[in-house]
Amino acid sequence: MKLWPFSRKSNEDGSIRHSLDLFRLLYGWMATKSGASVSHKSALEVSVVLACARVISEGIAQVPFKLYRADGEKMAPATDHPLYSILHRRPNSWMTSFDLRETMALHAVLTGDAVSFVNRVRGEVREIIPFAPANVTIKQENDYRLTYRLQAPNGQSQDFPQEAIWHWRGPSWDGVCGMDVVKLARESIGLAMATEESQARMTKSGASMSGLYSVEDKLNPDQYKALREWIDKNFDGPQNVGRTKLLDRGAKYTPTSMTAVDAQLLETRKQQVEEICRAFRVMPIMVGYSDKTATYASAESMFLAHVVHTLAPWYTRIEQSGECQLLTEREREQGYFIKFNAAGLMRGSHKDRAEYYAKALGAGGAPGWMTQDEIRALEELNPMGGEAAVLPKPTNVAGDKPKEGDDGESDLQPA
Repeated sequence: MKLWPFSRKSNEDGSIRHSLDLFRLLYGWMATKSGASVSHKSALEVSVVLACARVISEGIAQVPFKLYRADGEKMAPATDHPLYSILHRRPNSWMTSFDLRETMALHAVLTGDAVSFVNRVRGEVREIIPFAPANVTIKQENDYRLTYRLQAPNGQSQDFPQEAIWHWRGPSWDGVCGMDVVKLARESIGLAMATEESQARMTKSGASMSGLYSVEDKLNPDQYKALREWIDKNFDGPQNVGRTKLLDRGAKYTPTSMTAVDAQLLETRKQQVEEICRAFRVMPIMVGYSDKTATYASAESMFLAHVVHTLAPWYTRIEQSGECQLLTEREREQGYFIKFNAAGLMRGSHKDRAEYYAKALGAGGAPGWMTQDEIRALEELNPMGGEAAVLPKPTNVAGDKPKEGDDGESDLQPA
């Protein structure tokens, strides 16, 4: 695309000054102090941004997401409700539930907003269709209601009320749109892009120093061109690393730049991993980065902390938005609600689970608060019923005397 070098005075609100600003505005590019231009798509080319976006979006997509109905103190999956299969299995004709949630999560994590059109037929949700952030415009009316302008693949646009939309909103300043993390963290992302490009260029040239090659005599254009080709062939490139440099014509070579170690490129790149992780609120270990102080035990605690501090806020946002925008007021009064089941991510090791379940069943004299069937459900096992569905009595209670006729043997019989 050719950019015409026109210019004009800027308005008081800082509007477009020249065609380069217009280009960046139209294509979502954001300039940074490091010189790198950042957009949502180019940010994904930075490995740590891609890793942060993936670890959150996959964490949202991989756990069960179902419609439930509460009846008194009991709750059960609302499998008879049409919305159940849409949320849990197939939201539209070409996507799975995993696909929809992963796509919307990527949009919400990177841009702050994820918007889907909710197609209702006679008041029933029949399908959920996601729209790319670039094809969505959100406007708040004077009565505070929201209007969404959606652009279809054929280029046509149409306005929809908020009742026809499922909107995932990230951390928000105004309660209308989520904050654009890539825009807010563009300096950290841009510096990561600049250091990566700098190191790539250094590697391409053999990680050798650039410098000044001077000769005593004056060079005509043909001689300069020939010398330039000779230097490129014999000095530059990884194939020439370690080779002895031979100079003639009284030439002198004066280095003018630092090595990669002096420039501390590697340290800068490590620092940018931590900076970008802070912006996305992801622990560095979750993107494959850890220092030497991390141990197996601390790593396991960090994995659980990732669920609690990174994924849980997203779960709550999505659950509450789904209940407000996918369910009617009558359905909410009837006890319907939407919930993620993240228990599988919180399991921990076999040893930790065994100790927790033993205490839940009343081991050590404490009152039990779970039945065997409830524990079997957490382990994705079928219920046994009978005594397994009843809260057990505490065991090993100090001062307990055996009942008359008790020979001390266990009443448990092999299955």
